[in-house]
Amino acid sequence: MPRRTAPAGTDPALARGATANRGDNGLFRLGPRALAITLAWLRLTAITGQTLAVLFVAYAVPLAIPVHALLAGIGVLLLFEIATVMRLRLGWPVSELEAIGHIAVDVLVMGYLLYLSGGASNPFATLLLVPIALAAAALSRAGIAAVAVLSGAIYGLLLRWYQPLPAMAGGHGADFSLHVIGMAINFAIAALLLGVFIARLAGALRGEQMRLQRLHERALRDEGILAMATQSAGAAHELNTPLATLRMLLHELIPAPSTCEPLREDLKLMAQQVDRCSEILRELVAVGRAQLDGDCETLSLGAFVRRCTDRFQLLRPEADTDLQLRAEDADLPVRIPAGLQHALINLLNNALDASAQLGSTQVALSARRGVRCLEFRVRDHGPGFADPSRSPDSLGVSGKDHGLGIGLALAEATADRLGGDLDASNAAGGGAEIRLRLPLLALLSERDGEPAPTAAHCIPEETP
Repeated sequence: MPRRTAPAGTDPALARGATANRGDNGLFRLGPRALAITLAWLRLTAITGQTLAVLFVAYAVPLAIPVHALLAGIGVLLLFEIATVMRLRLGWPVSELEAIGHIAVDVLVMGYLLYLSGGASNPFATLLLVPIALAAAALSRAGIAAVAVLSGAIYGLLLRWYQPLPAMAGGHGADFSLHVIGMAINFAIAALLLGVFIARLAGALRGEQMRLQRLHERALRDEGILAMATQSAGAAHELNTPLATLRMLLHELIPAPSTCEPLREDLKLMAQQVDRCSEILRELVAVGRAQLDGDCETLSLGAFVRRCTDRFQLLRPEADTDLQLRAEDADLPVRIPAGLQHALINLLNNALDASAQLGSTQVALSARRGVRCLEFRVRDHGPGFADPSRSPDSLGVSGKDHGLGIGLALAEATADRLGGDLDASNAAGGGAEIRLRLPLLALLSERDGEPAPTAAHCIPEETP
């Protein structure tokens, strides 16, 4: 069966994560990195609890246990915890073999501590089951089997070889009471693990499933856009000839003596629209070439938004466009990625169609720089959204009688490609407002060696 690859525009890291975190039975698992992070938190808690337990038993009970040997084992675990935290901060991917190695260190140190404190008769010996439970939530079947074999082997060895705990002064009854206390503490620890760390793993699993669902939705949308782009390329090539013919006929009819003045004005408007269609076709080719080459034009923010409104006015002469731009932001130099201008014009066009439903021709475009993102807002004076929380219309499905259903979808795809986001809400005083946020990291300058910008670089609260 052929492999299905992620469509263009899909984040390869997300696609790889989707494959890596799918278990042997097709179910999604957390993955080794989430397990390593959970183990780091659990290990820190264990180090604290083990140290307190050793000191309490040695000096408060008191019981003649090998304190220095026990603390040496805990010290080894502490050194490993420090090394693990430093390694996880590097951001490198964690393999399943490495995650199993982390568990192996924890199990071996726990086995060493149990060997010095009664072996399998120690009530805390049941904590050897915890690594198996954590592995079951994050690793493959082979990984789970490896952890289970290791934990089982350690427990089996502790049944035969261990240093028995010395008897307490009160005799057998005192020993049994201490064992019961240990079981109670063990129960409390197990309850804490189930209530906190297992819940943390479950939350991470839900987050992973939501991330994969978004990846799937984005892949479906991008596949649709890719199919439309393929058809559009052929249509653009075919439209060029009839547009040239129309342009030639209009230029002959406009100056003709038999053309009356009202008709001449209409023909001039038609000629402008034909010229605009030809210009759009040329821009489509230029945008596609720029995307393939990775070229970006550098303009001031003021010049860019004015160019967008000028192009929009040519497309929709009846529009009353209100441009809102702060003076301190107008001179900001920005790199204009391919497709951003078309995304804003699509949003303005949708806004004018919405305003027209209530007999208005007013739309507004504002641009504002935040601390970490650049925000564009498009406002209409139409009926607004019935449900602002609903995602944009599906590709090819439009709420307008003559719409193609691609305006919002293309704008959202552009935002995703540039590491930003697109959201909608009803504006105070009527109408709707679309917000397109893009990270400044992607727009201000080229920065080698820096991570690709994501939506996390945009903070909505910065641009009220």
